Amino acid sequence: MIKQAIALAAASVTLAAALAATATAQSSPVSGDAASSAPTAVSAVSGEDTYQHLCAACHMPDAMGAAGAGTYPALANNQRLIAKGYPLYVVLKGKNGMPSMADMLTDQQVADVVNYVRTHFGNSYADQVTVAEVAQLR
Repeated sequence: MIKQAIALAAASVTLAAALAATATAQSSPVSGDAASSAPTAVSAVSGEDTYQHLCAACHMPDAMGAAGAGTYPALANNQRLIAKGYPLYVVLKGKNGMPSMADMLTDQQVADVVNYVRTHFGNSYADQVTVAEVAQLR
């Protein structure tokens, strides 16, 4: 019994070290955004890429949202997106069940994905979020 506990503890330490090494290797800065040195796990190059690789998992590829283990609001035809500061704040700071994406995305990626969502999926809000606005809110 004691040998099993020791073996289990050793395996746990080995797994924790491997996970830590993997996390360190994956958190490299994304080039192309001098205004932010935020590490990222998302290597998307456009707002659409960022949406498809990060946001679509919860909000769905068509932005219609979902319900199940949680409620993921629809971004399609969403009047809450009319003020560009609202989705910008939610992406950077999080809200309710949505976690902050500030540590995963550069300022440019945040601006790009917010602008993408606000101009697609039945949304047609023309005023664009700038990288400077993202940096200021960050």
